[in-house]
Amino acid sequence: MKIEGNEKERAAMAEFHKGNRTEGLRLQEEFAAEFRKEYASQDHCPCQKACRYHGNCKECVAIHRAHQEHVPNCMRPIINRKLKSLSELTEHTLANEIEPPKEILRKE
Repeated sequence: MKIEGNEKERAAMAEFHKGNRTEGLRLQEEFAAEFRKEYASQDHCPCQKACRYHGNCKECVAIHRAHQEHVPNCMRPIINRKLKSLSELTEHTLANEIEPPKEILRKE
């Protein structure tokens, strides 16, 4: 099962955007049921960083909500895609002003 960009969940969101909440919820529940079944006993966490909370989304998200300094590693690609499109408005010159923390590895 593919989680990122899942077609069933994208279809659910399309229904929500059209105002068809009932169909959106139906499709969303289908996705959630498939997820629960498929990942009941296997790893689903895309995070590449070794972490005590790997695969335990509930605790991981609670920790990030509590300290409010950054978002979980698994959410960064989603947010970065959104920020990248905004950055296009200034020809990505924002990149010249960003100094990443030492723990963030950049492509060489």
